[in-house]
Amino acid sequence: MNSDVGEEAGFDDEIMPFISWCNVACGTHAGNNEVIKKTIDLALQHDVKIGAHPSYPDRENFGRVIMDIPYNELVSIVTEQIHKVKDITEVAGGQLHHVKPHGALYNEAMKKEKVAKSIIESIKSIDKGLYIVAPKSSLISDISEGNLQVKHEVFADRNYHKNLTLVSRYDKNAVLTDPKKVFDHVWRMVSGGKVKSVKGEEVPVFFDTICVHGDNPKSVQILEYICKEFSKRNYTFK
Repeated sequence: MNSDVGEEAGFDDEIMPFISWCNVACGTHAGNNEVIKKTIDLALQHDVKIGAHPSYPDRENFGRVIMDIPYNELVSIVTEQIHKVKDITEVAGGQLHHVKPHGALYNEAMKKEKVAKSIIESIKSIDKGLYIVAPKSSLISDISEGNLQVKHEVFADRNYHKNLTLVSRYDKNAVLTDPKKVFDHVWRMVSGGKVKSVKGEEVPVFFDTICVHGDNPKSVQILEYICKEFSKRNYTFK
């Protein structure tokens, strides 16, 4: 299990015991140096692997609006964010494990070559050993093959279309908040290798890690319920 943290949603302390990886906001869509350090210290206390969660420089819209930024500038923006989290992690005695783009940057990297390549170039310039977290069968995943190690991701608390793109957050049914419905969603993926689309189609899905968003108002209840139910079935996530 992984979760986006350091976004000042107020739940990080309660989320950390349930997750294996965390994606730390780099101070661009949320957080700041102080929040980053506090979040990293918390992750180290719980033996959670630390990742950088870079975004478009758009705090006003929480990094969820597409920005048209020239290639070289975008490389610099992403590189600076990853370096910040990496440096603070190392000072704290930890090691950066992965990079997962945030919001609109993540979504654009799934389908736009310029965005995907800018993120890959940023990561390679810092540490080729870092994992990149991305959906299977996305452009950034395809381009990363042979360049970086990819960990494929699915979302516990988001609805999908048949083509495995996420339902837009502008739609009222984009986010799942009921813990039981989230568990049913995840159990179908884990036990059957399929995700049920918003229109009811079952679509094959491949993944290494499952995300619960740290800013979901029910994130703690969701993680508690998922872990309890999977424990009953002899599954663990830590």
